[in-house]
Amino acid sequence: MRKLGRKITKKVMAVSLCMAMMAGCVAGCGDDKSGSSSSGSSGSQSDASQDASGSSSGEKKGTINLWAFTDEVPGMVDKFLETHPDFEYEVESTIIATTDGAYQPALDQALAAGGADAPDMYCAEAAFVLKYTQGDASSYAAPYADLGIDVDTAIDEAQIAQYSVDIGTNPNGDVVALGYQATGGCFIYRRSIAKDVFGTDDPAEISKIIGGGSGSWDQFFSAADELKAKGYGIISGDGDLWHAVENSSDKGWIVDGKLYIDPKREAFMDLSKTLKDNGYTNDTQDWQDAWFADMKGEGEKEIFGFFGPAWLINYTIAPNCGGERVGEGTYGDWAVCDPPIGFFWGGTWLLANNNSDKKEAVGEIIEWITLNYGEDGLQYMWANGTLNGEGGTKDAVASGTVMAISDGSLDFLGGQNMFDYFVPANDYANGKNLTQYDETINQYWRDAVRTYTSGEKSKEEAIEAFKQNIKDNLDVIVE
Repeated sequence: MRKLGRKITKKVMAVSLCMAMMAGCVAGCGDDKSGSSSSGSSGSQSDASQDASGSSSGEKKGTINLWAFTDEVPGMVDKFLETHPDFEYEVESTIIATTDGAYQPALDQALAAGGADAPDMYCAEAAFVLKYTQGDASSYAAPYADLGIDVDTAIDEAQIAQYSVDIGTNPNGDVVALGYQATGGCFIYRRSIAKDVFGTDDPAEISKIIGGGSGSWDQFFSAADELKAKGYGIISGDGDLWHAVENSSDKGWIVDGKLYIDPKREAFMDLSKTLKDNGYTNDTQDWQDAWFADMKGEGEKEIFGFFGPAWLINYTIAPNCGGERVGEGTYGDWAVCDPPIGFFWGGTWLLANNNSDKKEAVGEIIEWITLNYGEDGLQYMWANGTLNGEGGTKDAVASGTVMAISDGSLDFLGGQNMFDYFVPANDYANGKNLTQYDETINQYWRDAVRTYTSGEKSKEEAIEAFKQNIKDNLDVIVE
């Protein structure tokens, strides 16, 4: 999500690998990330901190190779090395943006090639993590137990959300990846609009009004009618609803090797058409300029809210709200409440290479980032905004234990403690409905739905076009 201000120095790589990565060397904004401006690496500890610790590169046992698609995890590793001056390895980070799909092919090639330059530790995000935990590239991922981690005990004590564990578990039942964020979703809404339309901005009351926790969209659309009567849209575009629908479905896109359209995902077609036909939104597309404009209240009509995890607040809505303090733009005019249906959106998982000869050392880093729930761990610092000193960005983290003892109150949310809602949100998320093809299939589906809601195609024609795209582009059985 956020960038941690690291200086990236370029690394000389094999020519063939450089050619594979060239398309991805320009920074880009994905669904929730922004990549570095080039593929690169850096030692993860400054000369000054090495001098302070009394160690030098000559005293290290070797180098751990870390691969990532933003500088977020490398920045966390910097902090690990700063707080663990006796750690016996240097860490060199290779960062390749996901722009134009550059990261996965480069990572795949590096894993397959092996050798001294192969990743010892690597990152995968929600859009493609199953490929590395349960799919085509899962054989490279080392079980956390092989890294010297008492996995079951650590997960239990840290209270890691089950959806995150499910996603990081390989077909043999071994945990091979865990995240550091909590990405369970809530409804993020404008307090001023809530007061104008419903007479209250209290999260508990707004939850009831939109059907929070009901498992149904009925009350949500009733609320949309009330908002419309006063000139407001309930959400910016159908993409805001899609993320809640997608990750609350019972099954994924592929079941027993065949394309499967979950009834909840198929129902999204009608939900989307209802939104469009009734003018409940500004008909924007997520990650486009009009979507961002709605976050600062500058769209065609003011928008009540967005569905998303804590990272959407910190790294998307806040930077696009039109201000940096209460009273500027929509800053401070937000709150979170329960969504009608539980879901998660996004996240990054950490994996270790099964072929690495530094497994235990890698395990120390991974455990500190994903499972340490003490005040000296990454999770606590990140939840309380102290990773880079006092006053940093607070985020919802993977450990429920950490969030229970942390202060998640934000001025941006009018002083609300966001952990009150994001902790239970993780319990409702489902981690068993992903496939390794989700990134591609979701795009085909969203395109098909738009052709239906715009009147270009009937529902049946749109579904057939979607199926044809799958037949033509993926190795999946379509009936």
